[in-house]
Amino acid sequence: MPGPIHGRLSRRGLLSGGLAGAAAAALGGCARVPDAPRFWAIGNEAASLPALLPRLGLGHVEIQALPWSGAHQKLLTGYVGDALPDLAQVGNSWIAELALLGALDPVPADVVSASGQFDAVLASNRIGGRLMASPWYVDTRVQFYRTDLFAQAGYAAPPLEWQAWKAALARIRARGTEFGVLLPLDEFEHLQTFALSAGASFLRENGTRGAFSEPEFVAALGFYKSLFDERLAPVVAGAQIANRWAEFARGWFALYPSGPWMIGEMRERLPPDMQGRWATAPNPGPGGAGAAAPGGSSLVVFAASGRKRQAWDIVRRLLEPGAQIALHHATGNLPALRPAWRAADLAGDPVVAPFAQQLELARALPKVPEWERVVTEMQVVADRMVRGEFTVRGAAAEMDARVDAVLAKRRWMMERAA
Repeated sequence: MPGPIHGRLSRRGLLSGGLAGAAAAALGGCARVPDAPRFWAIGNEAASLPALLPRLGLGHVEIQALPWSGAHQKLLTGYVGDALPDLAQVGNSWIAELALLGALDPVPADVVSASGQFDAVLASNRIGGRLMASPWYVDTRVQFYRTDLFAQAGYAAPPLEWQAWKAALARIRARGTEFGVLLPLDEFEHLQTFALSAGASFLRENGTRGAFSEPEFVAALGFYKSLFDERLAPVVAGAQIANRWAEFARGWFALYPSGPWMIGEMRERLPPDMQGRWATAPNPGPGGAGAAAPGGSSLVVFAASGRKRQAWDIVRRLLEPGAQIALHHATGNLPALRPAWRAADLAGDPVVAPFAQQLELARALPKVPEWERVVTEMQVVADRMVRGEFTVRGAAAEMDARVDAVLAKRRWMMERAA
């Protein structure tokens, strides 16, 4: 049986410095080993490594734990100051930026086998046709829903087609649940998921301009807006919800899209009488099961490292199925490799299995260094649209204008390169 998934220890739920401090304390009594590879790891993954590495025969590794809140800036500062370690854990959305800087050593052909990987995750790590990072663990978003509320409305599970899905939420609301779905307006991932499901590309002209006025994105944006217009989703930001688990338990909403870290949160935070009254399901799409973004963390070796052979050996061992399963048991992270899923029988867990289904339907996001700024601008405008400041097409045009400004330097650089 798979080990428990501890959502409270996940990357998304980690407060700045929390487990990073615990990992540093665990390592504080260890003497520094001369010439040992240096490994920057983040959050609760860093906290798990002191116990995990010796079990893999990797006792002589100097680990520095970073909080998620400062890790990206630490990597950039390390690059500028020529102070990067030999290898590091990185968020997948940072890989394009680090590759553009020339900071990464391409992944050797014998380190990652494409046959055992989720295609969209591997595609996210391929920059300019070369694999620049090795997927370490994966995540994506699925629906967490109240099975009892859907059953009372006549549904065994949420429908997987947009209009049928929306009709189910309306029936649940008609039976007394205040809202069908929670989509906090400060979380860009929900609109991003609808857009991916509709086939939107987000960017055009080789990632130098916004593509938000194209039909696929406009369709997703209109569907997103309709959920608020029809009072199926509350017009609130996440900070306005004191305790979303308590609100889920009392039936303020029936469904919330989230990632694997939420499994542990549901098991730990919901009262005993709520266990067995919630489940997970893949995302809906315009004509059936929808898409989602592939997430998680990857391992990189830096081009300036003087210990590349040792660093890549560490990566190889951390990607072995046994190591992937051990990381899952320690952190709740989902393995990057399908063989590890089979060995741990994760697909046999009905709450976890929809994540595997969703990962097979995942779509890689645009690989531009400015992506986090792009989705921030997208969601700022979407928030204003939901509150009545823009029509759907007006919001799409505003997103294009803002994102074109964000990408102005990228256009200039590519024009000069051409």
